[in-house]
Amino acid sequence: MTPFEQPNCPTDHPPGPRPAAPPVPPRSSPLLTGWGGWLVRLSLAALLFETFTGLAITLAPFHAAVQWSVLLHTAVGALTLLPVAWYCARHLLDYARYAASHITVLGWVALAGLAVVSVSGVVLTVQALFAVKTGPLWRQVHLISTLGMLVGLVPHVVVAAQKQRRLGPVPGLRRTLAEATGLAVAGSLACVGLAAVYSGSRYVNQFPEDYSFLYGTNRPFAPSLAKTDTGGAFDARSLAGSRSCGTAGCHEQILEEWLPSAHRYAAMDVIFQGIQRVMAEQNGPESTRYCGGCHDPISLFSGTKNIFAENLTGLHGYQEGVSCLACHAIRETDIKGNANYTVTQPREYLWQWQTNGLARVARDFLLRAYPAEHNKLAKRSFKKPEYCAACHKQFIDAEVNRVGWVQLQNQYDNWAASHWNKKGDPHKTVECRECHMPLVESRDPAAGDALDYNRTPRDGRHRSHRFIAANTIIPWAQRDQLEGWQTQLELTEKWLRGELPIPEIADKWAHGPIVKLALSAPETVAPGENIPLRVVLASNKVGHDFPTGPLDIIQSWLDITVTDGAGKVVWTSGKRDEKNFLQPGTFLFKAEPVDQHGNLIDRHNLWEMVGVRFRRALFPGYSDTVNFTIPCSGTLAESDAPPPAPGADTLEVPTPAVPAPTAAGEYRIAVALQYRKVDQFLLNYLLGETNTLTAPVTELVRAETRVQVRPRAEARTAGRDPHAPAMASHSAPGGPGGVVARE
Repeated sequence: MTPFEQPNCPTDHPPGPRPAAPPVPPRSSPLLTGWGGWLVRLSLAALLFETFTGLAITLAPFHAAVQWSVLLHTAVGALTLLPVAWYCARHLLDYARYAASHITVLGWVALAGLAVVSVSGVVLTVQALFAVKTGPLWRQVHLISTLGMLVGLVPHVVVAAQKQRRLGPVPGLRRTLAEATGLAVAGSLACVGLAAVYSGSRYVNQFPEDYSFLYGTNRPFAPSLAKTDTGGAFDARSLAGSRSCGTAGCHEQILEEWLPSAHRYAAMDVIFQGIQRVMAEQNGPESTRYCGGCHDPISLFSGTKNIFAENLTGLHGYQEGVSCLACHAIRETDIKGNANYTVTQPREYLWQWQTNGLARVARDFLLRAYPAEHNKLAKRSFKKPEYCAACHKQFIDAEVNRVGWVQLQNQYDNWAASHWNKKGDPHKTVECRECHMPLVESRDPAAGDALDYNRTPRDGRHRSHRFIAANTIIPWAQRDQLEGWQTQLELTEKWLRGELPIPEIADKWAHGPIVKLALSAPETVAPGENIPLRVVLASNKVGHDFPTGPLDIIQSWLDITVTDGAGKVVWTSGKRDEKNFLQPGTFLFKAEPVDQHGNLIDRHNLWEMVGVRFRRALFPGYSDTVNFTIPCSGTLAESDAPPPAPGADTLEVPTPAVPAPTAAGEYRIAVALQYRKVDQFLLNYLLGETNTLTAPVTELVRAETRVQVRPRAEARTAGRDPHAPAMASHSAPGGPGGVVARE
């Protein structure tokens, strides 16, 4: 109903000019609710402005002007909520006695829509100010009720105005419509003007003037396969600022997980920095772009890795490695590897990088009230192993080694060909994210997922962003720079030992250690008789090769200790000396790459690699058998037996004092599978001979057996076949037996 609307009048009047029916006196002053009243002008202007800006927010592309519209839309709605409610209440009282008509029905529809719009708007404003996100359902209700209000209000006003004009002049009608429309349009233009004054950071998406296009302008980031969707540079700020993701009360938990993670320290760790320095010195800084796509995308895309740049990483102060936006801005990937992905520059919210003050409050409000652009950072592709393959698959080709193509680490193809991948059946498949990003209890707005086969939108969990894997050295080495490094290190060690449970895949993942270990040895031996020892290792719950990654620097080895009945160590293999080097003859899982001249690649100088002269690793689900012969000689009495030196070639088996076994006649053999991320030679090379940093060693699994020393005749009858297999075995290339350690 509109000001001065007349009730239904009888139509049975005599022919001739129709007399004007006397109006029902309104209860409100015309200065308030009449067509010329200030309250109707204010209400109509507010409704028009809210409609214009609301349509812009819904239909217009993401822009600073639209963000200002969100702020002014909310502010005007809050300031005029009570005046509009006052007008509606007075208007309703004035015309509640009128008979029902199409005008009154439209008025009731408009009023109902306005009520829902107002309530939903208040809820959304409160959520945007104080909650971690706005409810999608409330946003839908707000939009739909706005359309419903317009469906009732527009014809209500038009038809009522036309009816009033047929009855005679309507004072103030034109002025009211003109002023209300003018105010609404001026408010909308103010949004555009404010955007011209401040539209956020002004990114400089340009390469340095002296940037070296070593491989041509069409491949500015080569030899990395990473690229931007524009083909040009991105301002470093546009992919950095990860800490701001945790200041809105939104992703605090995820930020806390990411801060000490392998993704965060991918560019800042001392080992990467040292290798990158050597590569730049030998081949020029442009060559380090090969590493940048996976380790240091912010520097890569901003043009820092340039021949004239003094600092190849962190020139702009961004030591974030794989930052939040660097990963979430990836548009598409390819399983070719070597960072074969395309990244698009994220659109910036106003005051996006502010972490305190009123500007941060406004930024947080925009993110929650207008989340459509932010939500684009979450993509279905993140769930696919192919997304991980872009970086977790690597090769060297002629652009780098000047010779030709050679495969490096390759977690993706290992997984794809393994028994963990049941193509097309997620209920039986174990994927990358299920292991390395397990579900954790969450208070994050990203909690819940309707797209996962085993999740719901309200399951109260999110994927951990710790990316727990096998790097134990960097949390320790960077402990002065990484918040939460202790927890990261502890979880990594538990992961390596297979002690971290993952309930979501418990029914299809293996139990126990990541690699199982079994020993086989004779029950008895005679004095002077060699002790044959068989060690069987089986990849139990590793989704790719074990070990995986850069096998030229990773070491996983068998640590063997033989003690007599008194607990004295009489023979060892796989021990570390005072300089942290392994004993010669230690059995290792590792690789030995070579350059084109056959020289060993031992400084992680993979840019010179053309092949591998030795490689030993466990394929998922396969086993490997290692046969040792612990040589024994002599028949010395226990009191006369000299203690052997570590790694001695022979084991002196003493003769028991009496024919029956005694404590001294029992030998215990303990075998442990050890792991460290970086060998000591490389650390000393990169950090200098005075280096004191050493990689933490994690014991993955241990097994023990006992061998009794008995008279020779008794040993022959009582002993069992020492070569009986403990489980099905598979010998990897290189054959069984020990491998001489380079160190």
